[in-house]
Amino acid sequence: MRGGALPPALLCAVAGLALAFAPRRAWLPSLLTLTMTAVVLASLPIPREWLEGVFLGCWVSVAATAVTVHLPLRVTASGAVGLSFNAGLWSGAVVALAGSRLDLAKALGCVLSFIPAVFIVDWRASIVVKVVASWFVAVAVLAAALQFLPVTPGYLPDHLD
Repeated sequence: MRGGALPPALLCAVAGLALAFAPRRAWLPSLLTLTMTAVVLASLPIPREWLEGVFLGCWVSVAATAVTVHLPLRVTASGAVGLSFNAGLWSGAVVALAGSRLDLAKALGCVLSFIPAVFIVDWRASIVVKVVASWFVAVAVLAAALQFLPVTPGYLPDHLD
């Protein structure tokens, strides 16, 4: 859960799920915002001591973005762009600290999860997307909680690695 590709990929995937509930006119600006923000942040020098905070922020953003699909009102166009900016910010920061350009490409490809999600929502089966989003919330909460638990075997490298 600490790799350079997995947290941003999950964040981009859940941003795609949230886009499925946004107006169609918000899709292109949101995708461009997410991509540009992530690329710019991934190329910036971010202090290494921010690593734990950046991972925590990424996991919190995964959970918060996933929760937006459960809102009674659909995501607005400006809300979709805001969610995309947030996803790009944390994705780029994680990749800058713990990943590579290839990890960024993998993560950004996951935002295309909005394509099948749109079809599912249009078929009036949005419960499927909401269940998947709930799974993302659970994974994000567990991954974020691991940072606060004492070191357990297998989570961090030990003296034998």
